[in-house]
Amino acid sequence: MIDGADKMILGKNAVFSTNSRVTGVNNNVIVCGGSGCGKTMSVSEPLLLEAFGRSLVVTVTKRRIVEKYTPMLRDRGYIVEELNFANPEKSTVAFDPLDYIRSTRDITFLAQAIVKSNPRKESSNADPYWDEASVSLLSAEIGKVRDSGKGGFPEVLEMHKSLTLNDNCGSLIGTSLDDDFEELEEEDPTGFTVSCWRSFKNLPIKTASCIYGTLNVAVDTVFTPELLESMKNRKKVDFISLASKKTVLFVTTSAVNPSLNCFVNLFYSQVFKSLFEFGESRADGRLPIPVHVLCDDFATGSRILNFPEYISIFREKGISVTLLVQSESQLEGMYGQSNATTIINNCDTYVYMGGMDLTTSKSVSTRANLPLEDILYMPIGREFIFRRGQKPIITERYDIEGDDRYTKITDAHARRQASSKSSSDDHMTFRDYIEFSLGKTLKTN
Repeated sequence: MIDGADKMILGKNAVFSTNSRVTGVNNNVIVCGGSGCGKTMSVSEPLLLEAFGRSLVVTVTKRRIVEKYTPMLRDRGYIVEELNFANPEKSTVAFDPLDYIRSTRDITFLAQAIVKSNPRKESSNADPYWDEASVSLLSAEIGKVRDSGKGGFPEVLEMHKSLTLNDNCGSLIGTSLDDDFEELEEEDPTGFTVSCWRSFKNLPIKTASCIYGTLNVAVDTVFTPELLESMKNRKKVDFISLASKKTVLFVTTSAVNPSLNCFVNLFYSQVFKSLFEFGESRADGRLPIPVHVLCDDFATGSRILNFPEYISIFREKGISVTLLVQSESQLEGMYGQSNATTIINNCDTYVYMGGMDLTTSKSVSTRANLPLEDILYMPIGREFIFRRGQKPIITERYDIEGDDRYTKITDAHARRQASSKSSSDDHMTFRDYIEFSLGKTLKTN
């Protein structure tokens, strides 16, 4: 250990302390490299090898990583949970965004995160009124279910899908939910939920229909039937526990199903908001246990709401991130140029692992004070590490296969897999024999 903190392995002979009070730099890292450059084996897995004290939230697309590292992490005293968005039935915990609503501000945050999940909205010239009105309608629906104390987000969507509109009520539209909201209005005529609903009810039928359609697109983009089903009948992710007890939460996604990205980033929006607010609630303003979040494919799918604002104040709360992106252009495309610059500027460590993006190459060329062609044509396996307050480091990517710990963990995983397969084969052989015998007997009779 270095300075009593977990290590940060970023390349060959490039090992740093995560004790920011000693190093003077934050622990936010951006890793930029094209597909197949080795970000997982050179950055993600070393992060797990060096987990001893801080809690982690780690995005993975290969579930073998979860299976391989879980025994090691548990031996080190970690609670290990998995939130599997690709195969929800394999999850040990569930995420229902309604569980983390504590105030009307939380309702608005959640509604905005869903409505604005489409990355094209960042560069769109469309009138923001439609999104704002959709947020108001969704806020009314969320508030109604929350106020009832019955159900979670699946019930919010059921309410939304049941909503029908008509213009047979004079100056106001009529809806299939009028009775429900009128009852709520009698109880709390000036409440947040009623106010949001009244804003929608006062619209002309054509405008209301457009807003309803806009919201339909947003919720259909984020939520799938499988994800809604996964929210039921499981214990929920506890962000307070994550920051209070040594925990590793694996977030398993799919490399071939990009439709999951919007929901994953909705989850991360809630992670950062909840952790920040928990830190704020404490006397020292910091989390009891530092939490590091590794976001794989950070700039794909959808934006994490308010992330550029959050990353600038992570350090003081004991939060840090490792962001894996393919290029700076990809980051700009998702967050816009200004926000992308803010994100990069708030990462005191920048690792470049190569790629074909010209914009990124020019940026790295300037940082390294080297000719552009040296960056464009650098050998595969080489990388640049830029760390605030230090000269650039030119090195090779970390050879994790030469790490004895990695070898032992990998070998142990292979033995467990072989043992499991052997047991499965034996069971299948016996079952096949029984089925064959029964079939033969039936034919004989």
